[in-house]
Amino acid sequence: MRILDRTSLRTRLTLAVALLTLCALLPLNILGRFFIADTLQAQLHATLRVEAQGLRDLVEATLVEREATVRSWSEHSILRGALLFETFEESDSVLATFKKRHPSFAGVVLFAEDGRAVSASEARLLEAYAGHEREVLDAAWFRAARNGTHDVSGFTRVDPFFGKAVLPLAAPIFSPISGARIGVVLGAYDWGQVGQVVAPALERSRARGQRSFALEVVDPEGLVLFDSMAGGPSRAEDVVRESAIDEVALRDVGDGWRFVATVDPKEVYAPLNRAERIAVGLTLLSLAVAGIGGWWLARGATRPITRLNEVVSRVVREGDLTQDVEVTTRRDEVGALAAAFAQMMEHLRDSTRGLQQGTLVLGKTVAELTAAAAQQERTLMKQAAALQETQVTAQEIKQTSLMAAERSQAVLGVTARAREVGRSGEATVEASLAGFEQLHEQVGRVARSIAALNERTSQIGGITQTVKDLADQSNMLALNAAIESVRSGEHGKGFGVVAREIRSLADQSIHSTGRVREILEDIRQSIQAAVALAEQSQGSAETGLTQVRASGDSLRELTRIIQDNASAAQQIAAAVTQQNAGVAQIFTAVTDLSRMMEESMQGLQSAQRITASLREVAGHMEAVAATYRV
Repeated sequence: MRILDRTSLRTRLTLAVALLTLCALLPLNILGRFFIADTLQAQLHATLRVEAQGLRDLVEATLVEREATVRSWSEHSILRGALLFETFEESDSVLATFKKRHPSFAGVVLFAEDGRAVSASEARLLEAYAGHEREVLDAAWFRAARNGTHDVSGFTRVDPFFGKAVLPLAAPIFSPISGARIGVVLGAYDWGQVGQVVAPALERSRARGQRSFALEVVDPEGLVLFDSMAGGPSRAEDVVRESAIDEVALRDVGDGWRFVATVDPKEVYAPLNRAERIAVGLTLLSLAVAGIGGWWLARGATRPITRLNEVVSRVVREGDLTQDVEVTTRRDEVGALAAAFAQMMEHLRDSTRGLQQGTLVLGKTVAELTAAAAQQERTLMKQAAALQETQVTAQEIKQTSLMAAERSQAVLGVTARAREVGRSGEATVEASLAGFEQLHEQVGRVARSIAALNERTSQIGGITQTVKDLADQSNMLALNAAIESVRSGEHGKGFGVVAREIRSLADQSIHSTGRVREILEDIRQSIQAAVALAEQSQGSAETGLTQVRASGDSLRELTRIIQDNASAAQQIAAAVTQQNAGVAQIFTAVTDLSRMMEESMQGLQSAQRITASLREVAGHMEAVAATYRV
C-alpha cells in the first residue's frame, strides 16, 4: 500500500485496469482449462474404451474364426482315415495344404490318442515333438481338446516346438464308425498375426496424431500376451489406459483375457497444453492491450487533473489567483471537477478581494478604536484625579462634620445646664418672695447665677460661631463637590445630588445658628438687665422686692428663652447629625465612584489588549491577503 501511495494516479489506474482484466481472464482460463481437461479426459477414456472393446471383438472374432477352422479340420476324412489305418502320407499333404490356405497358422500337427505326433504340415514339427509324448499329454490344450473344449492357459510368448509365440487351437477327431475319439488335431495360430489384425486400429489412432497409442492383451494371471509397442519405445509410467474383458459366459478361446488400450498423457494432452499456452499468450496479450488501454484511459483522465494540480501548486507556491483554469468539454466526473474548480477559483478570487477590503476596513477600525481608547484613557485619568481630590475633600468634610457633631453635643450639654440654672433662679425668686430677709443673700445668689449664666451664654455664643463657621465651610465644600460632580459628567450625578443635600443642610445650620445668636443676644441683654436690677435691689428692699418680682418674671421669661434655646440647640444637633449622615453618604458615594473608576480603568485596559490583538490579526490578515494576486 505504501508503494501504491507513492505512485501516480495514472500508474494506479493502469494497474487497476490490468488487474481487472487479469481477474476477468484468469478465472475463465482456469475454468476453461479444467472444463477442456475434463472433457478431453472423458473423450480420451471413451475412445480408449472403444478401442479396447474393438480389440476384444476383433481378436475374439479372429480366434473364433480360427477355432471354427480347426474344428472343420477335425472332421476331414483323410485325417480320420490316417488315424484309423495309420497311413500318414496323405495326411501330411492335407495338413500342408491347410497351412498353405491359412498362413496365419504357424503349423498343423496331428496327434494320436497317446500323445504321439503322427502327422504335420512340416517334417520338422514331427521331429520336434518326437519323444515328448508326456509333455503333450500334460499340456492343457491337449487335455481340453480331448474333452471337446479349448484351454490356452499354457500359452507362452515362445513355444519350444515352433520357436515362436503360437496359440494352440486343438480339436478332437472322432471315428466315423464307432464315434470314439481317436486323436487330436492342433492348429498353432501364429500369435504374431495379431499385430496385423490390430494394425488398422493402430493406423487410425496414429492418423489422429496419437503416436503413443498401443494395444495389449493380458491373460487372467497378468501375463502380457500381446503388446503393440513391444520392441518399440518404452511406455511411460503414467499412461492412460482402458480395458475390456472377454466374458466367460460363452466358453471360447481367450475367456478372461483383458484387452487394454493405452496412450501417453503427454501426447494426448499436448493440444491442451498448446491451447493453455495459447490462452496464456492471449491472456498476456490481453493484459498488454488492457494495460495500454488503461494507460490511454488514465492519461485522458489525469491530464485535466494534472493541469489542475499545476494550477493549485502555482497558487500555493506563488499565491497567483489571476491564472485561468482550463475547463474541458468532457461530460464526465473529471470535466465536472474542472468546472467546479474553476468556480472555486472565481469564488476564491472574490473572497480574497473581500478579505483585502475587509482588512483595510478592519485596520481603519482598529486605528479609530485605538485613538478612542487613548482619548477615553486620558478622560478617565482626569476623572480619576478629580475623583481622588473629591475623595480627599469628602474626607475633610467628614472630619469637619464629626467635629460639628461633637460641638453640637457640647451645646446640648450647656443648654441642659442653662435650663437647670434657670430653674434654680426661678426657685430662688420664689424663695425671695417667701422672705425679704433673705433678699440680699438671694439677690447675691441671683447675681452670681446671672453672672454664670452670662458666662454660659458667652460660651454658647462661641459654640454658635463655631457651628456657623462649620456650616459655612460645609457650604463651600458642598459647592466644590457640586462643581466636581458637574465636571465628572454622568458618573457624578449622584454625587451632585448629595452635594445639594449637604448645601441644604449647611443653609439650615447657618439659619439655625443665626436664630440661636439672636436668642443668645436676647439672653445676654436680659441677663445684663437682671444684673442691673440685682444691683438696684441691694439698695432698697421695696425696690428690691419689686425688682425681685420683676426678676422672677424675667427669670421665668429667661427659663422660657432657655427652653427655646435648648430646642434650637437640639435642632442644631439634629441638623448636624443629618449633615454627618449626608457626609457619610457622600464619602460612600465617592468610594463607590472610585471603585467604579478602577473597574472602568480595568475595562479600558482590557479594551486596549483586545485592540492590540485586533491590530495583530489585522496585520496578519493584511499579510495573508497581500500574498495573493487577484
